[in-house]
Amino acid sequence: MPSMSEKIEQIDRLCQAARILPVITIDREADILPLADALAEGGLRTLEITLRTEHGLTAIRTLREQRPELCIGAGTVLDERMLAAAEAAGSQFIVTPGSTASLLQSGVSSPVPLLPGVGSASEIMLGYALGYRRFKLFPAEVCGGIPALKSLGGPFGDIRFCPTGGVNSKNAPDYLALANVMCVGGTWMINPEWVRQGDWQRIRQASADALKQLG
Repeated sequence: MPSMSEKIEQIDRLCQAARILPVITIDREADILPLADALAEGGLRTLEITLRTEHGLTAIRTLREQRPELCIGAGTVLDERMLAAAEAAGSQFIVTPGSTASLLQSGVSSPVPLLPGVGSASEIMLGYALGYRRFKLFPAEVCGGIPALKSLGGPFGDIRFCPTGGVNSKNAPDYLALANVMCVGGTWMINPEWVRQGDWQRIRQASADALKQLG
């Protein structure tokens, strides 16, 4: 069982490699592989598959089996049951939109690194007490965005964030310029209409453009 410090190092490595974490909701099983391939060909190889639909766990299992070169995590994990299911599917990291005491505690004993969602200093402190040092700020723009992250950097000097929610092509570089931001989560390179039409080239290009914009 990896220690909390080892799991923090795992999160740091995957976020440093990712820079942008695509937040993916799968509506059709047939989209799983071509969507992942389009994102990867555009340079986005660390993917968060949300459990918002019935296809989420299937997508994680499929990608872990058929695209082992990608880093695949589970998002929108809401409770311990979903956490266990995400682990069983082969998730390499797990992301939650918020934090509960029981879910945070389950994450401590999980072999998979957990990135808990927070929206306030109090929620950060709940996780901090259990050894967490990396968090998802969600919904980032609603929670105060860049000014909030600058303020949180004062009392929480050893905390780093993945802001998600309202992050887009225009503000992503500003978020990533902050010392306490390790990567950003977003969906702007996955236009739902492109997915419905199977326009994988546009998704591939949008992914490449997103990374290019960061320099």
